[in-house]
Amino acid sequence: MPKKNESPEYSGLQDKIREMKIEPELDVIENIYADREYWVEYTTTEFTSICPKTGLPDFADLSIRYIPGPFLVEEKSLKLYLNAYRELGIFQENATNKILDDFVAKVKPRYISIDADWNKRGGIGTHVQAEWGDDTGE
Repeated sequence: MPKKNESPEYSGLQDKIREMKIEPELDVIENIYADREYWVEYTTTEFTSICPKTGLPDFADLSIRYIPGPFLVEEKSLKLYLNAYRELGIFQENATNKILDDFVAKVKPRYISIDADWNKRGGIGTHVQAEWGDDTGE
């Protein structure tokens, strides 16, 4: 049954995203400079997921910018984690927020911002920014 104001063809497509476990998971390493506030940024122009409606690939320039807490994300695990989205049917907004949720849960940053600049489809580009931390009141 579609939710209010939701197109029937989209109903239920993303119901389990928040609980979904992306494999392989992110790994962390100790932040030996946890007493210091500093920024780390990772960028890729090759982030890919699948549109759950059409089955076609979606491409994005992705930036993950964070102030570390007790941990740093291990970069190889980040690469493998992001690659797991290549086979996942997920809406662009949900993909951006799922990455944020998983990063916060595992890496425990002081602050994080994820920017995803999705390639145009049908002439419309999408930019999604999701953030968490002290600057957002959480």
